[in-house]
Amino acid sequence: MTKVALITGASTGIGEAFARRLAAAGHHLMLVARNGEKLQALSQQLMAQHKVKVYYQSLDLSIADADQQLVAEVADKGLDVDLLINNAGIGSAGDFTYLPLAGELRMMQLNMQTLVALTHHYLIPMRIRKQGTVINVASMACFQPSPFMATYAASKAFVRSFTEAVAEENSPFNIQVMLLCPGATETSFFDNAQMKKDDRQTILGNTQLQTPEQVVTAALKGLQKGKRITISGSKNLLLMRIAYFFPNKMITRIFAKAFRPHFQQQASS
Repeated sequence: MTKVALITGASTGIGEAFARRLAAAGHHLMLVARNGEKLQALSQQLMAQHKVKVYYQSLDLSIADADQQLVAEVADKGLDVDLLINNAGIGSAGDFTYLPLAGELRMMQLNMQTLVALTHHYLIPMRIRKQGTVINVASMACFQPSPFMATYAASKAFVRSFTEAVAEENSPFNIQVMLLCPGATETSFFDNAQMKKDDRQTILGNTQLQTPEQVVTAALKGLQKGKRITISGSKNLLLMRIAYFFPNKMITRIFAKAFRPHFQQQASS
């Protein structure tokens, strides 16, 4: 069987950056995303540049049971996943009661259920051979509740709690499970979440965005150091540490005060 790194959400952003970095290091890849054309182009480019095997599957992992389709496809190709990167995720922003429920549930399916399903499936053979790595991509939003991004932040808090627990469970089996927490990054996240330009300005303000390559560099350094949580960017790490000194009630009040004028005006229009 061919050992591969399985990367979800691999057609753009952080997932694509992971694919490029791992291919350059000689890893064979299994790439998954919705956009089959981008995956095909990326796969062909990486195979030509680095002489590695790159497989891909166009699949919407926000659909129930899509994880089973992916698992079956990986098995049919005779691939052995020794590195799983659960990167695929979507977000939303707005007054929760005005957001379409179907979209919130779809986000929960992708950000939590699919991630859990894939982690569960591939941890089993990793345990048998006592070797393997899992990276679950969360967000700085995992560290505190976020009014007007309520479901998104909650889904990432789930990923954080789940990953920390599973990391400890699997430490006796020589399996490294790491949580990656990027801050605001130059990706298609806001486009995929169908957020308007003024929504982005409200949420980000003057925040300087990291590049996907910077996030991946931080992740790989974290793996080398044996970290269970890697926060990309020194400013993000400082903000997380400062937040621990304040109760959630205070933090949510600050967020709500900043976001409410924009999102409630939008909801009433």
